[in-house]
Amino acid sequence: MGVKEPLFDYISPSVDYQVRQGDALKVVSAFEDGKFDLIITSPPYNIGKSYEVKTSIEKYLETQEAIIQQLVRVLSERGSLCWQVGNFVDKGEVFPLDIFYYQIFKKYGLKLRNRIIWHFGHGLHASNRFSGRYETILWFTKTDDYIFNLDNVRVPSKYPGKRHFKGPNKGKPSGNPLGKNPSDIWEIVAQDWEKELWDIPNVKSNHPEKTEHPCQFPIELVERCVLALTDEGSWVLDPFAGVGSSVIAAIKNNRNGVGIDRDEQYCSVARQRIRDLNEGRLKIRSIAKPIHTPSKTDKVAQVPKEWLQLELNGNGK
Repeated sequence: MGVKEPLFDYISPSVDYQVRQGDALKVVSAFEDGKFDLIITSPPYNIGKSYEVKTSIEKYLETQEAIIQQLVRVLSERGSLCWQVGNFVDKGEVFPLDIFYYQIFKKYGLKLRNRIIWHFGHGLHASNRFSGRYETILWFTKTDDYIFNLDNVRVPSKYPGKRHFKGPNKGKPSGNPLGKNPSDIWEIVAQDWEKELWDIPNVKSNHPEKTEHPCQFPIELVERCVLALTDEGSWVLDPFAGVGSSVIAAIKNNRNGVGIDRDEQYCSVARQRIRDLNEGRLKIRSIAKPIHTPSKTDKVAQVPKEWLQLELNGNGK
């Protein structure tokens, strides 16, 4: 992987990690072929955030294709690439980035295994269209022989007592004692993977993982991919790492991690978060924690008196 920056001590003898400041294309170009079993990231969306320069959709995709070509090269033969994106909006028109990206990944021979929906309850409000509350994760593999640890992500069977009705196994349990296979849209509430919508809170002001980054990756979102698509000891890469959530998810699950970001301040925050993880001080939203549902007694869940008055006066629409 080239010259390694001695940024941290090891968390354990079996886990290694790096946070690299620099241009993702230049850094990845120096890595050896086939190093990573999982590449997972949320690239800039070209929406004018502080860490990106907004340009045309065509120029944006051309720039991204250059890094994708290098990422495919450093992906192992049994590896997976998870590309999490939302929408690019220009003059009120929505461009679904996953559709544009799909053609690029196919061009370089990757195979789409799932298009996963990540739903969250808070996002940008809109006045001329419905407010967006989801993004997508495109899961690609390099070959047909890829790492997939289904047992790590099985869900409880709905009917564990169901038995074969006929055939050589007649009368025997028909399910798997470890549970069943979740499908491709997950609703994860209190580790309920049975539903298929990934309902994971995005990192807003009251999220325990919140830092200064405006579009921070939730750690639990990455963990589900790490658990299913890598083995212990695998290498995980995030080329647009921000404040290091992907690296943290890798370390936390005994994988090796590399994160790259061009912003030195974000790299500094990532390094501190990893030190906090190492020392047991990092605040992380647990996979098993349920989504908060406000009670009727919560002030913010009550209808404002002004609105009630409008209804009484017959002015409510």
